[in-house]
Amino acid sequence: MKITCSKQKLSEGINIVSKIVPTNTTMQLLQCILIRAENGEIRFTANDMEIGIETVIEGTIETAGMVAVDAKKFSELIRILPDDDITIETDRDFILNFSCASFRSNPTLVGVNGDDYTFLPDPDRIEEVAVSMYGFKDVISKIMFSVGSGDINKTLSGANVVIKGDQLRMKTLDGHRVSIRNMKLKESYSDVDVIIPAKTLNEINRILPAETEKDIRISFCESHAIFEFEKTVVVSSLIDGQFIDVERMITKDYDTKVKINRKRLMDCIVRSMFYSKEGNKKPIVINISDNELELTIRSSDGGLEEVIEIEKEGKDIRIGFNPRFVFEALRVIEDEDVELYFVNSRSPLYIRDEAENYIYMILPINLNE
Repeated sequence: MKITCSKQKLSEGINIVSKIVPTNTTMQLLQCILIRAENGEIRFTANDMEIGIETVIEGTIETAGMVAVDAKKFSELIRILPDDDITIETDRDFILNFSCASFRSNPTLVGVNGDDYTFLPDPDRIEEVAVSMYGFKDVISKIMFSVGSGDINKTLSGANVVIKGDQLRMKTLDGHRVSIRNMKLKESYSDVDVIIPAKTLNEINRILPAETEKDIRISFCESHAIFEFEKTVVVSSLIDGQFIDVERMITKDYDTKVKINRKRLMDCIVRSMFYSKEGNKKPIVINISDNELELTIRSSDGGLEEVIEIEKEGKDIRIGFNPRFVFEALRVIEDEDVELYFVNSRSPLYIRDEAENYIYMILPINLNE
């Protein structure tokens, strides 16, 4: 194999695929990037057996071929080479030689026969959906903070993606809170209800361009999801099982409704988190009466008390929360004002907009403990 690419294109391809390369594995090939130069295309592939990424980079193929190379060493070597066109050539023993026009020496890496590499699966597609790149990236970034660890229930280590007609609904749950985001699709599709691993969605969020006019194509298969955009393909296993029915947890009933300036409340919570550090975690206490929300926190380091003006409907209430949980929900909302819904001091807080484009549910802390 002999190819020539710019350092920039090589670096872009490495950056797209290398993040999924496992660092702790006994399978040497999984620590490699597969380079394939054939049919006029140069492809980089990485695969950890649960998620695989393949991308096409621009370059010139002088001799077609294939080789697997250690991802970390390959990345480090390309990084230190001059900003110029780089020629990569392999011999019959899969040794890679690198050369640049402005670089006189010939650094080498020992590669592996690419025929032994595990290629990405190509399962039969059942349903293909076109989703706005910008919208999909936005939804992912606003729910992943509440993904569960999966230690007890593996289904919680991913996001539940549900498609009905022209609506996509994505949900995460970590046992203390629920995050839900909705987006409208350009067309209507058959029903889909799958669990996509958090690792997959985080990788897609990292490498997906925030293009407002372009779509990502998502194909759902029996046990996989395939994501295709521009010159990149991501193939991911789906999490087997039934996601917890979070819809049964959501209620539109409330005894207290509060409209409050989001930034004002968020800034107040940030200050309260100074007194709720690791090893000294204390809840924030929210006391709502008349047209005021009083937020207090007390710890061995001191305390804080602030009052914020609000618009209130319904009963007065006193309730406690983990401040980080409330902050992380407020941080991903863009509305100037937010509406908080309370049932009672032992029931969850709901933060949602009128159209329910987003719903965040946060369990309270028992203040009597």
